[in-house]
Amino acid sequence: MPTYEEAFKKFTQELDNLGIYYHEEMYHAITKYLGPSIHDKDASLVACSSPKELASIKTNFLMGKLAMEDSPKLDHAIEQVCGALGQSNRNKHRATFYYLLVAILNKEHVFI
Repeated sequence: MPTYEEAFKKFTQELDNLGIYYHEEMYHAITKYLGPSIHDKDASLVACSSPKELASIKTNFLMGKLAMEDSPKLDHAIEQVCGALGQSNRNKHRATFYYLLVAILNKEHVFI
């Protein structure tokens, strides 16, 4: 099992490879929020092809953690992140996915 720092480095490399600037403190906070799931191969990844998983992200993260109201805006944000990380990319890290959702929805204050 990789250490937290090894996992964090892998996740930030994803953003670097995409040319996306990130706020390190916020990224750390989101990664820590995810807890041990960042070390589990399946749990650490998001499958944009799974409507069930995307619904779970909407319900548990966007409406739960970020306290947002259900709206088409949430679905659109999820679609934007799926597109930004690449539809053919099968290794969309959950920390990166959540980070981009927070940034798109201007909810940085929840984590920093």
